[in-house]
Amino acid sequence: MPQFKYEEITRKIIGCAMKVHSTLGNGFQEVIYQRALEIEMRKSGLNFVREFSMPIFYDVEQIGERRVDFFVEGIISVEIKAREILEKTHYAQARNYLEAYNLEVGLLINFGNVSLEFKRLENSKYNPSVTSKKSN
Repeated sequence: MPQFKYEEITRKIIGCAMKVHSTLGNGFQEVIYQRALEIEMRKSGLNFVREFSMPIFYDVEQIGERRVDFFVEGIISVEIKAREILEKTHYAQARNYLEAYNLEVGLLINFGNVSLEFKRLENSKYNPSVTSKKSN
């Protein structure tokens, strides 16, 4: 029995990120890691959309849109960074995506440190009865 919701998928994503980091190391711009992660996830058989644009709603009105780095298997947001140090705002951004899109699980992955950093995030405000605002 999995310990976390969508554990098999998140484990696969993290494995892809580890392969990218072990190959490239740290020190590149975020877009380089994004492109490499796209290749690894495709090789691993994951279904995803890169730079997936999702609308942001306030009440019932769309007030803008935001792009998540990867939207995997239609259920997991993946936000990547290439920073020496992750700050509270990076975690807040990843959590905000989960809440805005009514997703249960997301990953924040940082390629900018000597060791790969990743954080699995869960949306405590997830509501399965609310129709998600995800685009198809």
